[in-house]
Amino acid sequence: MFASAAIWGYPATYSRSPLIHGLWLHQHKISGAYLRRDVTIDAMPDLLHNFKNLDLKGVNLTLPLKEAASAYVRLDDVAAKLQAVNTLWLEDDILYGTNTDVAGFLGSLDEQAPQWRSYLENVVVLGSGGAAKAVICGLLQAGAERITIVNRNTERAEALVRLFGTKTHHMSWDKVDDALMTADMLVNTTSLGMMGQPPLALDINRLPLTAIVADIVYVPLETNLLKQARAAGLATVDGLGMLLHQAVPGFTKWFGVTPRVTPELREAIAADLRG
Repeated sequence: MFASAAIWGYPATYSRSPLIHGLWLHQHKISGAYLRRDVTIDAMPDLLHNFKNLDLKGVNLTLPLKEAASAYVRLDDVAAKLQAVNTLWLEDDILYGTNTDVAGFLGSLDEQAPQWRSYLENVVVLGSGGAAKAVICGLLQAGAERITIVNRNTERAEALVRLFGTKTHHMSWDKVDDALMTADMLVNTTSLGMMGQPPLALDINRLPLTAIVADIVYVPLETNLLKQARAAGLATVDGLGMLLHQAVPGFTKWFGVTPRVTPELREAIAADLRG
């Protein structure tokens, strides 16, 4: 039986999800397809209300749909906490939603820095958007003792502190050097350092020599932050791992097979990113 899933967003043009899922479909010899569709926030409600007529097993959601979709689907605990969904599936004519960015980030840490669970006493997270919420949620689940949220928008950062509680606190961007000096782990969830965006200017040498540096940006694959961290001898985690690992739960829901993130898959997507 032929089965289809898709990614929706606006624009969805640049998503690598069709390539990831297409490779898995081929590997597991599944008769199916993973489609790409540009969907605006205004168009989304009608599509979700009529989802069972679309002949889709489910969809991934990307910007700007993740938060808006929360009002139209049945959320699991993770998505309800974050009020953002990126993976939908149809079950008994009910449309369910979860947020796999949490599992995706933790999976990327497991893959690239297996020792990371011993480095959770002081974590610094740059940014306060949807990705920051997923990262903070995952790190708290894993046992992080203290998470410092560094962001220029004080109101957004304080909203995250209210959401996640006493193990989180906010520090203004001009104090970031102070935060780095005791950080066991640094995670960049902003777009700074992404291709076409302003650079992320940090004094990486303020970090302890044992710190882990993660950047969820994957274009370029090696951001300037990661390049500097590697030059300083620090353990690093790139953004491609999160992209790959967050895709696993959706594929499992839709096609009934749990795929693996392999070195071959990583290299195929990395090659596509390099153009």
